[in-house]
Order: sequence, then C-alpha cells, then structure tokens
Amino acid sequence: MERDPKYQTGEAADPGGVSGGVIISPDTYRENRIPPGQSRTRKWPVLQWGPIPEIPAEEWTFEVTGLVEHPLSFTWSEYRALPRVKVFSDFHCVTRWSRLGNVWEGVAVSELVSRAGIKPDAKFVIAMGNDDGWTTNMPLADFLQSDVLLADMHDGEPINFEHGGPVRLVVPRLYAWKSAKWCRSLTFLDHDEPGLWEQQGYHNHGDPWTEERFGSDQLPPGWNEEENLAI
Repeated sequence: MERDPKYQTGEAADPGGVSGGVIISPDTYRENRIPPGQSRTRKWPVLQWGPIPEIPAEEWTFEVTGLVEHPLSFTWSEYRALPRVKVFSDFHCVTRWSRLGNVWEGVAVSELVSRAGIKPDAKFVIAMGNDDGWTTNMPLADFLQSDVLLADMHDGEPINFEHGGPVRLVVPRLYAWKSAKWCRSLTFLDHDEPGLWEQQGYHNHGDPWTEERFGSDQLPPGWNEEENLAI
C-alpha cells in the first residue's frame, strides 16, 4: 500500500520548532491544543458537501466586493504575484477531528484588505466557494486576525481539488467549515448573512474551544455521529 504523504508520524509539530518568518497561530501555544470533544487525526481527512469542483488554476478568478473602496479582481497569475506568507496552525473540523501542526502558504487577508480599503460600516464578510453557491459568514473581528489567509499550499505542496484547491480560505481559530474551500470571492457587508451550513443548523460563529457546533438541538442534515468521529 502506498504511504500517505500527509500522514503525520510521531508527536505533532510545535511552534517552537517553526522557522523564522512564519506566522504562528496563537492556539498552537496552548498547553492542550485539542479542543473539547475533539480527537487528533494523523491523516488529512476529506469531507465536503456535494461534488468537488475541479477548476484549473489558469481558469480560477477571485473577487473582493461589497463595502470596499476599491473592488478587486484577480486571475491566478495576478494572485500568485501578491506578497506571500506562511502560517503555522492547527485545524479543527466540526466532525470532531483535529489535525495539528499544519503549515499553510498563500496571501494574508490583511494584504487584500489593505488593497481594497474596507469601508467603516463593514462589519461582516461572506466567503463564497465555487461549489454550488457555498457561502460562509463571519464577523470581521475573526476574519482580520493575523493567521487568516487565502492558501494554495499546505505542508509544502499545492492544495489539491479534494482539499479545496487551487485556493481555499483558512481561518484557524474557527471550526474548519469557516475555511471555505474552492474560494472565489469575499464580500464585505454591514450586516450578517448566515451561510449555507449556518442556515442548515450549524452554529453561526463556530468557536471550537466553546464547542459552538450547532445553533440548535437539531443536528444538521446528513450528520452521523459515528461516521464523523476522528479518523
């Protein structure tokens, strides 16, 4: 059987061993890095809703719209020419697995924000994916953290289609469904608009450390506790 190149052996990497110049997500400094109700996985599980869009990089485009002074639009080559960052973070899926010690590479959202110029009345952002109108929402207080980025690399390799490539949003301090795969746009608003899964029963915020999994006692459609345990 071919070895899974993403399989983690031994203890998870810790921030003390990360080279200089990499942004460290603060949660990786916690004494216990696994939130309540989670278990560590050594793999990188694949979970998605609906078919996987396979958009070649040369056909990928990205937009920043809404309450901004300067709407932005990027092709793949234009996106790749932007200043780049690396982020060391843990990654927590609402389905109860956590993958520790990831290194993401891409463009910090602060770079996009500085170019677009967010208007003072903007309070929320909506991320849209290329997968059948997927959206997810979050307050700017969460989105504008230093460890949030648009990532096209994970652990030194391009992010493949299964994991949201060519570009996905990564928001390390919230559950992973907020890290929109196949990301195509960011829209800044003065009001909140719950996204696709938030409308289906997932929590509107999604803090893993307080187990903000669901917004009510009713589980989201398709949820199977036994199937969704850590792998």
